[in-house]
Amino acid sequence: MSVVGIDLGFQSCYVAVARAGGIETVANEYSDRTCISFGPKNRSIGAAAKSQVISNAKNTVQSFKRFHGRAFSDPFVQAEKASLAYELVQLPTGSTGIKAMYMEEERNFTIEQVTGMLLTKLKETAENALKKPVVDCVVSVPCFYTDAERRSVMDATQIAGLNCLRLINETTAVALAYGIYKQDLPALEEKPRNVVFVDMGHSAYQVSVCAFNKGKLKVLATAFDTTLGGRKFDEVLVEYFCEEFGKKYKLDIKSKIRALLRLYQECERLKKLMSANASDLPMNIECFMNDIDVSGTMNRGKFLEMCEGLLARVEPPLRSVLEQAKLKKEDIYAVEIVGGTTRIPAVKEKISKFFGKEVSTTLNADEAVARGCALQCAILSPAFKVREFSITDLIPYPISLRWNSPAEEGLSDCEVFPKNHAAPFSKVLTFYRKEPFTLEAYYSSPKELPYPDPAIAHFLVQKVTPQTDGSSSKVKVKVRVNIHGIFSVSSASLVEVHKSDENEEPMETDQHAKEEEVTDSLLPKMQVDEEQQKTCQADSKDKKVDQPPQAKKAKVKTTTVDLPIENQLVWQIGKDMLNLFIENEGKMIMQDKLEKERNDAKNAVEEYVYEMRDKLCGVYEKFVSEDVSTALEDTEIWLYEDGEDQPKQIYIDKLAELKTLGQPIQARFQESEERPKAFEDLGKQIQQYMKAVHAFKAKDELYEHLDEGDVAKVEKSTNEAMEWMNNNLNLQNKRSLTLDPVIKAKDIQAKAKELASICNPIVNKPKPKVELPKEEQKPTEPNGPLDGQGDAGSGTQPPEQGSAPTATEKKLPEMDID
Repeated sequence: MSVVGIDLGFQSCYVAVARAGGIETVANEYSDRTCISFGPKNRSIGAAAKSQVISNAKNTVQSFKRFHGRAFSDPFVQAEKASLAYELVQLPTGSTGIKAMYMEEERNFTIEQVTGMLLTKLKETAENALKKPVVDCVVSVPCFYTDAERRSVMDATQIAGLNCLRLINETTAVALAYGIYKQDLPALEEKPRNVVFVDMGHSAYQVSVCAFNKGKLKVLATAFDTTLGGRKFDEVLVEYFCEEFGKKYKLDIKSKIRALLRLYQECERLKKLMSANASDLPMNIECFMNDIDVSGTMNRGKFLEMCEGLLARVEPPLRSVLEQAKLKKEDIYAVEIVGGTTRIPAVKEKISKFFGKEVSTTLNADEAVARGCALQCAILSPAFKVREFSITDLIPYPISLRWNSPAEEGLSDCEVFPKNHAAPFSKVLTFYRKEPFTLEAYYSSPKELPYPDPAIAHFLVQKVTPQTDGSSSKVKVKVRVNIHGIFSVSSASLVEVHKSDENEEPMETDQHAKEEEVTDSLLPKMQVDEEQQKTCQADSKDKKVDQPPQAKKAKVKTTTVDLPIENQLVWQIGKDMLNLFIENEGKMIMQDKLEKERNDAKNAVEEYVYEMRDKLCGVYEKFVSEDVSTALEDTEIWLYEDGEDQPKQIYIDKLAELKTLGQPIQARFQESEERPKAFEDLGKQIQQYMKAVHAFKAKDELYEHLDEGDVAKVEKSTNEAMEWMNNNLNLQNKRSLTLDPVIKAKDIQAKAKELASICNPIVNKPKPKVELPKEEQKPTEPNGPLDGQGDAGSGTQPPEQGSAPTATEKKLPEMDID
């Protein structure tokens, strides 16, 4: 089972995988820019699309993450629309879509589809690294994402064919990557260690303060500035140079989107250079606009002056998290910074100055989020054994429920999850109703939202009926913020009360339900249940029904009936539409694959033409008989004219046609390289056998045991092989190199093999063994006397004391005797 973490950033994406040795960040095309370029034949994603940002500006989309779950009429979308090269459109549902030309057809894509395309690429990257399919993953989202935005990202993961085990907040992922490896964290009963995590990326600024104990992480508070990031600093430079070049060269840069995009790229590069260099730095762009070259300069001091307003926004979120967590600066153990924009010295200095301590950079600024995601995936996956580590996140905005109250003849509401409440978490609310009713979930502090619509969803609790005596039924509703940070009414049940005999015990059904409530939450459910009843029962006319007299408890038996709930979400892709998007993504993946194969076939033809042409003027020059050069030139011209856009099979046929001309030349060259060596090896073999024959005739004792008839056979075979070799050598030397060879290396090797099969058994025949006469054979005893040294029986005296031991005596003590 694969374990993958994905940091889905505004500008760059990172993928981390869990291996046996730990977490590894996958190299993914220069951190896979969040770019998708639509073309007439296929899509380009990542680094391949980045190169088309200027050349195919209208059909290359980037920085689309900020439009998840937002209506087209959203003021934020309208403000962003003006600065984009591609076109945003309103979809029939009212949500934001992207218009692009794909396959020579104008198409409108949802944000979920586009993000799904990017996730498909990241999935492919992970699969190439792991060498196995990827399904389960954990994806990061900004901690300030609302319910609609989170649901939108979840839909995107489904379109990409991924099973998202958890949407994790980016700052929580960073905290996990920091804490899980720490061996010196305080014990559970001790005071926790408080660490602040600051993440300033390309488009957003997030801060969280977390409490660590051994094996435990709890997020205490979060704060954010949803628009403060690296791109705001880029915009300052862009505005400055637009004004300067406008005065200096009389250019209206904002009227030409391509020129503006080039300026953005150069300003981003200049900003990064200024982080490491305080001196004046040049800005030069050739043929910038109207064939005019432009140049300017900038230094860090001047840049920081222009960015004073942005730098002033660094401190408020830092102050906010401390106030929310009710901590002082002295309570903070460390301040960890991540994100590309924290590399700006002035940003780092502001954070350090606020806390009165040096900031820590122990985590990789770019990869920390992806590593935390992979760790969370490993914790959730049964395939990996990970150190016990519990994570308690929080709800960034207060969530309330509103309903129609029969008692008050109007609307009632109740805040079910206050700001910074622990998550995931469930609560049970009790209502008294005679008919179906609707619960409206919404964010109760709209001013805190970076989002215009505070509504979350409507939940219709169906099939509610009155009791048999006509009184209101007791309805228990469980509300939940799940592991993804998404709010839902997860279940509703009708509690039916039946009168029974006095001695009968109450049914266990209700008790069992309470046990489930306890296990499903992080706090004792009875306490939560009672608290919510105090808040939510105010609209009930039959309050006493919930607390009948103690004496009657034995006479009452209760059963629960599950009630269906109809969800009406503010932004939701229907199931049918989602399936259609998944099907379309599959078709586009197949089209990309076919186009890649077509391009590979075309490139193979082009590569063969260039490679062959170089060799015809080089190593193949002596072996060319046909006019292959003309065919190669004609093919090259065809590739850039009629052959520019042909089906895959045409290129395969063209390559085969060229190879029928080129392969004989290649074969002749190959033979000329291998043939001399084969002849040389055969010649050496013949010489060896001839030497053996001459040695036999000279009565050499090495061969005297051989049979004369066999030796004659060797001599005959050797002479025939020599004659065969000389004849073929003469014929080949007379033959032109432009013609096929008279004899091939494999034929010579076959002749050598044939000769060896005849001669080797004869020449290498072993001598017969000579047995010694019996009287000359002396019995030898194991470990017996050597070199004339005998025992007492042989008349030889044993060595005197102090004399050197014999060789046998030296060896004996070292022997291992079984």
